[in-house]
Amino acid sequence: MIESLVSFAFATLLLALSPGPDNIFVLTQSVARGSKYGIAIASGLITGCIVHTSIVALGFAVIIRDNQWLLYTIKIAGSIYLLYLAYKIFKSDASIEFGDSKASSQSLWKLYKTGITMNLLNPKVTLFFLALLPQFVIANSYPDWIQIYLLGGVFMLVSLLTFYTIALLAGKAASFIKSSKWFAPVMKWTQIVVFIGIAVAILIP
Repeated sequence: MIESLVSFAFATLLLALSPGPDNIFVLTQSVARGSKYGIAIASGLITGCIVHTSIVALGFAVIIRDNQWLLYTIKIAGSIYLLYLAYKIFKSDASIEFGDSKASSQSLWKLYKTGITMNLLNPKVTLFFLALLPQFVIANSYPDWIQIYLLGGVFMLVSLLTFYTIALLAGKAASFIKSSKWFAPVMKWTQIVVFIGIAVAILIP
């Protein structure tokens, strides 16, 4: 079981480091606003994984996978939410405030909830867990649901540490570009593109 967890942790690390919508969003938020914002969004994204892990462990993922109407409804809801976030950024001022000291507890909590919502409204995460986690379940060992929760815990821990590292490094790098006149508009449109890109990716079969 230990060997399986170690190999799974290594695979998870490679996945967390590979360019994807989650770590790109953590990166853009951290550079644009500060490390605390990136950590908040990362915490929300990983919290959502608890639900996806439970869905797989309890067998509900198969129901979602085999019910095309339900799956498509979740996809539509997730895409609409992400497009709404992109619209809000589009309508906002392009100016960006840097520095962790500017982060209020209210805005951090709001961004944390955004991370959870983004994760839960993406059924591809559940289907990804359904495809990945059972591959590391060892037959004739602990009950499958216990192993699924252990694997899900390893996935969340490794991903969280990776995202936190990205947030901290990106937040530090932001101090070098405070005086840039072009950076704020570029980051604004980068975030819009990221949200729209995730929305489109969710809808693609």
